[in-house]
Amino acid sequence: MRPAILTLLLAALSLSACAHRGKAPAPLPIAPAVPTKPSAPLGPDVAVMLIKIGKEKTPQRVVIGLYDGAAPRTVANLKELCRRKFYNGMRFHRVFEHYLVQTGDPYSRHGDTDRSGTGGPGYTLPAEIKRSHVRGAVACSRLDDKVNPTRASNGSQFYVCIEPMPQLDGKYTVFGEVIEGIEVLDYISGRPTNSNDFPLEKIVITSIKIEPRVAASAPL
Repeated sequence: MRPAILTLLLAALSLSACAHRGKAPAPLPIAPAVPTKPSAPLGPDVAVMLIKIGKEKTPQRVVIGLYDGAAPRTVANLKELCRRKFYNGMRFHRVFEHYLVQTGDPYSRHGDTDRSGTGGPGYTLPAEIKRSHVRGAVACSRLDDKVNPTRASNGSQFYVCIEPMPQLDGKYTVFGEVIEGIEVLDYISGRPTNSNDFPLEKIVITSIKIEPRVAASAPL
């Protein structure tokens, strides 16, 4: 009798384990991506950014249209950094719910440290301040006017506006605009953070690739 009971018990445990393994994790509560019409003329290419959030295996996709005409040097620099895979493995190191997300700091790969938010490629870029901080605007981070009167941009760090931020117009170089996936960044903006606004969850850029705008299925 005991061997029969043991056999049944082992069979039940095996079925339970199989059922557990076959259960798919719940998807992240992110609204479906809706491509948006850009607010200003875009260049021929887009930056396609893939982001891994926490333990999720499937990366989220964000497409950034680029203002080649308004910020040619800044856009050219981004394309070169993407070609070198400079952004791969960087984390979003600063977020404010429904307001702003920031990334592009090489030091962020090591988590939140005393140097978080201070890194870059080792150079700055001249200011190209022409476009507005609309919803989805992508702009360069920089040091304060007191130590940076020319408003030169950090060579790699950038932030994305989750909502319009007209108070920043005329102060920072806006070089692009999210045309697909703003919902993903809005979700990231609301993740729990520490006292430095650094997300507790590991939110990592797996890649940013430059692609032709039409091939990336971005709006014309």
